[in-house]
Amino acid sequence: MSEHMKSLAILSTHPIQYNAPLYRMLYLANQEIELKVFYSKKTDEVLFDKEFGQIIEWDIPLTEGYQFESFQASLKTGRKDLIDAIHAFKPAAILVYGWNFDGHLSIMRHFKGCIPIWFRGDSTLLDPLPASKRLLRKVALNWVYRFVDLAFYVGQANLRYYKWCGLRNEQLVYAPHAVDNAFFTKDVKKKENQATQLRTQLGIGSNAVVLLFAGKLDPIKQPVFLANAFSHVLNHQDEKRESHLIFVGSGALETTLKQEFGANQHIHFVGFQNQSLMPAWYQAADVLCLPSMSETWGLAVNEALVNECRVLVSNRVGCAEDLVKGKEYGAIFQWDNSNDLIEAMRTIIASEEKPSVHEIPSIDVFCKSILEQLVRLDTSTINCNK
Repeated sequence: MSEHMKSLAILSTHPIQYNAPLYRMLYLANQEIELKVFYSKKTDEVLFDKEFGQIIEWDIPLTEGYQFESFQASLKTGRKDLIDAIHAFKPAAILVYGWNFDGHLSIMRHFKGCIPIWFRGDSTLLDPLPASKRLLRKVALNWVYRFVDLAFYVGQANLRYYKWCGLRNEQLVYAPHAVDNAFFTKDVKKKENQATQLRTQLGIGSNAVVLLFAGKLDPIKQPVFLANAFSHVLNHQDEKRESHLIFVGSGALETTLKQEFGANQHIHFVGFQNQSLMPAWYQAADVLCLPSMSETWGLAVNEALVNECRVLVSNRVGCAEDLVKGKEYGAIFQWDNSNDLIEAMRTIIASEEKPSVHEIPSIDVFCKSILEQLVRLDTSTINCNK
């Protein structure tokens, strides 16, 4: 490293398909900046995804194009090794993804005051709590965020959360939650052909309206609630308007869903689909549905919008305010109101509006925000000999 180079350490749990493009972008963005990612979990700790109910091996590169090192921070020796490795790297700042993971709060507390602690998370206050629990949570989180110097907020609900946790305006930088838009917009013709093939394989006509659920089939995401609402709409629908619902994903409710709705020729279950196939599934759909009772953001919405899908989300989805509210290509319903969901579904099925990819933030916006903060950083005061 040259004496003028600034280094950034990133602390995350494990390689994640949404973050890898950002790390590669940062690594290549500026010759005067050195990046290294420190993972707090070993690969074998995260191979089995409990919520998907299976071993997940992503078919896109998650650890190529940037430096990284993995540790087992659930162990005391692993946390010590992680701290020692960050010390040896001598970063100008540490960007921490989430505090409530093994080793993350320890890192924040250890380096606070000698190296700037930057933070990225997407928590919100959308899920209500009893007054007593809310007060306890506020006290606890105000203590946690004392160890943060700067937070990159993803949207308006996240911004309100950070302020509630005690962070000041000057500590908050807007960096919208985003995906790698270029990944979804390249080879469009090829993906359109793949989408046509997928619809044909499922017996879906070219003029049919396709609703898509993409995610884990667990109670929090309410796939059964969605399937029931779709069945109602289907039973009271104009026969000239053919509609289908595709579930992409696996999880605890997969068997229940297939037992209850498997005989319906307009509801399809295709299981877990790897990341390289997702652009084609979005191209095959007209509407993405995210009916969660709790969802801090919902990056599937970003993915769908980049692929010009309309979106239907509950009011408990964190991105609703930023990406869906007031948009003709989107609809928001009360998370626990089936009639509200049914009416919103009818409206979005009838709509012809499509989003433009140019309206949807891409991951390079976050990259630029990080680089801007690094350029401004005064490293002359950094001295960590703990």
